[in-house]
Amino acid sequence: MAFYNKIGSLMRQNVSQTVVSNGQPSMFNAIRCMSSKLFVGGLSYQTDDHNLKEAFSSFGEVTEARVITDRESGRSRGFGFVNYDTNESANEAMKAMDGQELNGRSIRVSLATERPPRQGGFGGGGGGGGYNRNFNDAGNDRY
Repeated sequence: MAFYNKIGSLMRQNVSQTVVSNGQPSMFNAIRCMSSKLFVGGLSYQTDDHNLKEAFSSFGEVTEARVITDRESGRSRGFGFVNYDTNESANEAMKAMDGQELNGRSIRVSLATERPPRQGGFGGGGGGGGYNRNFNDAGNDRY
């Protein structure tokens, strides 16, 4: 899996660095710069996607608003993301909404950053197998 992540990273770098023959940035770069993503933390557990979009729509065109939920319970994890079609709208919303109250809770708003790739596999735990080296267990101290 780490191999595929590395290949994907190299491909993204290569695509973003390529320049079309007429000197304009690649389409990948142009698309990436067209939208801005905000992280919204401290959300009330009653806040849903619709409430989040409604609260942020007065600053510009919201292309997506999503509250992150727990896989097991479906309950909100207390944070979400809002995507705008322009950087200006995202910056305006960030300045205006950071520290404001939404559904009874003070929210934190910042530019979303890409999550670094996880290390290790299967949850990244890196624990050993089921081998127990407890020397005091049932007189089994020959190790």
